[in-house]
Amino acid sequence: MEIRGIGENLSATLYKEGMVKNVADIYYLKDKKDQLLSLEKMGGKSIDNMLKAIDKSKDRPLDRVIFALGIKHVGAETAEILAEEFHGLDKLAKASREKLTDIGAIGPKIADSITAFFRQEENRNIIRRLREAGVRLEEEATKPEELPLSGKEFVITGRLETSSRQEAEARIKELGGIAKDNVTRQTTYVVVGADPGSKLARAQELGIEILSEQKFLDKLKKA
Repeated sequence: MEIRGIGENLSATLYKEGMVKNVADIYYLKDKKDQLLSLEKMGGKSIDNMLKAIDKSKDRPLDRVIFALGIKHVGAETAEILAEEFHGLDKLAKASREKLTDIGAIGPKIADSITAFFRQEENRNIIRRLREAGVRLEEEATKPEELPLSGKEFVITGRLETSSRQEAEARIKELGGIAKDNVTRQTTYVVVGADPGSKLARAQELGIEILSEQKFLDKLKKA
């Protein structure tokens, strides 16, 4: 769910301590402040910041929620395809094997894994708890050409101060833009953070518009 402040190490600790066993548990950590305070390197301020980031993540795009469920064989790209096709977790949960395999990128192995996942009562409870916690599980179907950044291709280089690269790329995609790793003649903007790499030089060579992090944020806000 791209929650700022919860990286691999903290995730492993929360799991080891029995505080988080699945994605839904993250949204109930606010009820476990005393346990969080007992963890090494976790002070009151860092906990408050983490809980705020958790609350903010409730409005992530649907594909992030599908990916976060941990369905076998469903990676980030497949999650995007499923979100675009079904626009809601309930509709995905009810989808038949035949409906799933009708989608070009979904083969029998992935379809079987998805249907098996949603048949399990434990997994249905996870979805119920996500809904009760206020996590967005549906999104409106929007034609790609109607989105404000439709047709715009972004490449991010360097470290961003206000968000992770994954968060920034998810925001670009949510607004209809394309996030790529390499600078080409088709690139519209190169977003430059701290300590940028060779992509900046390549962008300058090709005459591509370069955005500072603040200009990038302003463009997202305007969009």
